Amino acid sequence: MKKKEQTESFEDAIPKPSNIYIKLWKAKHEIGKVVKGNDNPFFKSKYADLNTILEACEPILLKYDLILLQPVKGNCVHTWIIDIDYGDRIESYLDLPNIVDPQKMIAAVTYYRRASLQSLLSLQAVDDDGNTAKEGSKPTLSNERFQNAIKAINEGKYDIKVLREKYHITPEQHEILLDL
Repeated sequence: MKKKEQTESFEDAIPKPSNIYIKLWKAKHEIGKVVKGNDNPFFKSKYADLNTILEACEPILLKYDLILLQPVKGNCVHTWIIDIDYGDRIESYLDLPNIVDPQKMIAAVTYYRRASLQSLLSLQAVDDDGNTAKEGSKPTLSNERFQNAIKAINEGKYDIKVLREKYHITPEQHEILLDL
């Protein structure tokens, strides 16, 4: 009697997760943090673009037999992660703004795809230039403390440069400081 040929690979012999939530949990552990490698000149900050996020997520999702789809249906950008083994899915969607210009609409779709995927997977992002540790060590000002600092700056009792060096400034606070 001939021996039965073994066709199962080592990876095939490892038990696979059995539902979409376990698969996502395992995938999220592997995805980790996404690197913010693109510059946003408007806010003088960094962000992870859609391609960076897809490169970080899709291979790992596919490893767990999860497929990512992001169709535009009606006036919404949908983000679906579908378990191809069982047909289960999780989803998120964002309503698009009313935009007539096709180029602006495509830009909005790309932005909303990125935002909904980040939200759906609760992705964390880190700077790729080492500034994260430095920024993380600076405290953020509450609105009340920020308003007190603005008052002191206007009265000549405090300096904007010192404020920026000592505290993490949010994009909204940055915009206010530009008007001073």
